[in-house]
Amino acid sequence: MLAIATPAEMFALGAKLGAKLKTGDLILLNGPLGAGKTLLTQGIGSALGITGITSPTFVISRVHLGALPLIHVDAYRLLIDGQANLFLDDLDLDSALCDSVTVVEWGGAEAARLSDQRLEINIDRTEEVRQVSAVGIGARWAGFTL
Repeated sequence: MLAIATPAEMFALGAKLGAKLKTGDLILLNGPLGAGKTLLTQGIGSALGITGITSPTFVISRVHLGALPLIHVDAYRLLIDGQANLFLDDLDLDSALCDSVTVVEWGGAEAARLSDQRLEINIDRTEEVRQVSAVGIGARWAGFTL
């Protein structure tokens, strides 16, 4: 568990993580509204040479080109509709997964099925200072720590 007290620290955590990513990596971000999921993604993007990342809440998915392509998905609206599995299939993420880094906000069980190699990050903001934890799934993430 890592304590994150400021937006700058969340961005820096994303940049640290982004420096370790390679094509095929799937990152699932979970936490309530306003937890810092998009800010973490902006940090990841900065490490990949990408700027201008905003939440794709209304467009669902954006592709950003950088040192590695970054697919940024916000599944929030899909979850509300209750058809997340179908809509994620329509995005065809599994076919683009091997050629990019994919970050899915609100990446629950529906997104977890995209790969058996993934990093699941949870941001708890019940207190002023966010608590960030990560669970690596599969050999790619064995022994990973924040």
